[in-house]
Amino acid sequence: MLYMVQLFGSATRWDEEIAAYSPEEFQAMVAHMERLNEELDASGELVEARGLGGPALVTSVWARDDGPPRISDGTHDGREKLLAGYWVVDVTGLDRAVEIAARASAAPGPGDSHNFPVEVHELPTDLPR
Repeated sequence: MLYMVQLFGSATRWDEEIAAYSPEEFQAMVAHMERLNEELDASGELVEARGLGGPALVTSVWARDDGPPRISDGTHDGREKLLAGYWVVDVTGLDRAVEIAARASAAPGPGDSHNFPVEVHELPTDLPR
C-alpha cells in the first residue's frame, strides 16, 4: 500500500524556527532523516522522499476563466502549517506507515525539542494520476 508521510513546519515562523537550530543540531536532524531514508531504501519501502524549502520557495497559482492564472508568492491563504518534507512509501499497511511517521516525528530539534507534527495519508491506487 502506498502512503505519503508529511512533515510540517510553520509558514509564519519558518526563518525563526530554522535559526533556532545550532549548526550541530541542524546536522543531527539532517543525519536522522538521512538514516531513515537509507533504512527505507534498503528495505525497498522508499518510493520518494524530499525535504522542502520554506515559504520563500512557495508559489500559489489560481486558474482564471478569463485570462492568465493569478500567481502570488507564498502560501495561498497565509496559513500557519507548511509542508516541510515528505516520504512516499510502499508498505504493508497503516501500522508500518505510522511507525515510519513516528521515526520522522522523533527527529532532533533545537534544544531538546522533537516530536514534530507528521501526517500519514493513504494514497488511493484506484484514482487517476
